[in-house]
Amino acid sequence: MSAAPSSFVIVRQTLLTLAISAAGGGIAQMLHLPAPWLMGGALAVAVAALSGVKVMFPALLRDAVFLGTGLSMGASVARDSLSLMAQWPVTLVALVVELALIVGVTGWCLRRFFGLDRGTAYLSSFPGHLSFVMAIAAAGVGNSRQIVIIQVTRLLTLTVCVPIAAIFLPLGHYTGPPLAEPANPVTLAFVALVCLGVGLAFNRLRVPAAFALGAMVASTALKLGGLFEGTMPPVLLTIIFIAVGGLIGSRFAGITRQEFARAAIGGFAGTFTTIAIVTMVALTAALFVDMPFGQIWLGLSPGALEGMGALGIALGFDTAFIAAHHVTRLLTLTFAIPFVTMLVKRRDARDG
Repeated sequence: MSAAPSSFVIVRQTLLTLAISAAGGGIAQMLHLPAPWLMGGALAVAVAALSGVKVMFPALLRDAVFLGTGLSMGASVARDSLSLMAQWPVTLVALVVELALIVGVTGWCLRRFFGLDRGTAYLSSFPGHLSFVMAIAAAGVGNSRQIVIIQVTRLLTLTVCVPIAAIFLPLGHYTGPPLAEPANPVTLAFVALVCLGVGLAFNRLRVPAAFALGAMVASTALKLGGLFEGTMPPVLLTIIFIAVGGLIGSRFAGITRQEFARAAIGGFAGTFTTIAIVTMVALTAALFVDMPFGQIWLGLSPGALEGMGALGIALGFDTAFIAAHHVTRLLTLTFAIPFVTMLVKRRDARDG
């Protein structure tokens, strides 16, 4: 049994991870890609991890990044976003239909064309709740290593594909009021403390993505309640994007290139099947609601709450809409994952 890394090693590897993410983001910025610090950072750290570089992202820093992401999401909420509430039931129904299609079609494809067992295929197809999925896999359902490769491949691919899609697809932008001036440091410190308190409470209650969701709820409530004005300073926003990119890419640590190659083909196929379903459902929903297609796409997309929220900010969409749909997705999956797992185990027992 290997010894736990020392504090010096943890700090060194964490700083290296952030430096790689910043370098990748800087290159993407020079190439004038959308959401460069997030997309470039995630890709650079993932490549480094697969190349054997020791990357690391400690849990404490992860929670801090989630907190900052949630705060920035709330700070960028437009005051007129609540006027869209009357239209959201349409897209929320679309979200539920989409989830059923993603799990059913992707799971079937992974079994039919890539020979995965039933447990691995369907646990790999769930669009979210990776920790929950991995806990079930660790209990003996499916191949946990294959599941994590496919799931993280999905997460990274979505992070890369969405900004690139902004170049080639008519995503549009949220036409809200002009951006406010950055909030002053004292106000931000006050909002951050409130966000931390709510995040800790949500974590105690075992709410999914507790710190990101708690900070988003707190900062949005304060913003809509008129208790603070302004947005996140651009420098802080860039730091958050670099950190989120490092976090996403670091999830490839400990996976060998050979192991990744064996599962990645199925992971990419499953991811693009998911993207096709999301696009089809988003295009259908766009016929019934008056909002940018890109905003609907991000709201329905199965990326991580913090990743899609950060992309929403970078692309200028209404983050309240995006966050509400991702929260609904996570809560729906909380009930769907155990239910589908039960069905999988029942079918395996019957076939066995």
